Amino acid sequence: MSERAQLQIVCISDTHGFHREMTLPRGDIFIHAGDFLTDDRQLEVLADFNDWLGGLPYRHRIVVAGNHDLLFASNPSKARKLLTNAVYLENSGVTVEGLRFWGCPVTPVPSSMAFGVERGAASRKYWDKVPTETDVLITHGPPFRVLDAENVLAPHMGCEQLTRAVLRAQPRLHVFGHVHGGYGREAGPDRISFVNCAVLARLGRGEFCLRQPMVIELDRPS
Repeated sequence: MSERAQLQIVCISDTHGFHREMTLPRGDIFIHAGDFLTDDRQLEVLADFNDWLGGLPYRHRIVVAGNHDLLFASNPSKARKLLTNAVYLENSGVTVEGLRFWGCPVTPVPSSMAFGVERGAASRKYWDKVPTETDVLITHGPPFRVLDAENVLAPHMGCEQLTRAVLRAQPRLHVFGHVHGGYGREAGPDRISFVNCAVLARLGRGEFCLRQPMVIELDRPS
């Protein structure tokens, strides 16, 4: 049987411990763009998250940490040993099915949170590492002014230096989360597809719901 001309990439982010509540579609590659843990019980939730990943029906699973995934910043060796059922990217890349992925967890949040880095020169050193040959860029946070506001009246929370890196590297797909209200998909310049796949939606008064995963189709590299 010949391979399909397109690869289906299933994208989610910001499950915050509710990963087992997700209903996932079929696909070839699974991406989680960070914030899979909760602020407490990090070891317990990570063990369960890893077990859940191992049962997913995807040939490849790729994970990037987020600002709530504190264990990956405070005790990275222990966290990575517990995450055995996915490729973990932290300022690093991997080639899967001929597609070149790069992942980075940095966001412009307070340094008390995981991977929090100030805007400007401090964050630029991370974004300068993104290779120009990247096909799929996975970050926890969004680029500036791209699906990066909680609502139409809210300020933009994305990173300006990340925007510059995206325009320089020109990936085919940029996957991120962090800003829950920015969930959605947007077409950018140079045929770049932007996807905010933060699935946990805040309904108010402490109530939440889970949105659908984003499924993106990319042509296989020739």
